[in-house]
Amino acid sequence: MQRVTITLDDALLTAIDQRVGTHGYQGRSEAIRDLLRAGLLEPQNCNPQDPCVATLSYVYDHGTRELSKRLNTAFHEHHDLTLSTLHVHLDQGKCMEVSVLKGSIAEVSELTRHIMAERGVRHGNAQIIPLGEIEGDQA
Repeated sequence: MQRVTITLDDALLTAIDQRVGTHGYQGRSEAIRDLLRAGLLEPQNCNPQDPCVATLSYVYDHGTRELSKRLNTAFHEHHDLTLSTLHVHLDQGKCMEVSVLKGSIAEVSELTRHIMAERGVRHGNAQIIPLGEIEGDQA
């Protein structure tokens, strides 16, 4: 291993120290290495044709004109990517959906961007996990 010196502001160092405590790391270096690994394994650093699995979660306003229809159409157009979807009614006007997806990074990324860009979709988040890295680690 090599030693690297970095400068962090007080707020960021406090956040790292809190992460060390809550996640059980032995020290700051371990926590920072883990955060760096997670950032470097992001889908944009992988081959777009590599396989992946993903969760897409978002909250949307049920009353937004034809939004339910547009979302349903988008998922039907990409039916081969969807493994499962959970739909939850949060209140009178808001719904939450969580979809488990599987396909190439490019296809899954395109679908998640399309869904989250729809007018009326709020708080969207996609967690894309490249399978090439996982399979490579097990070999």
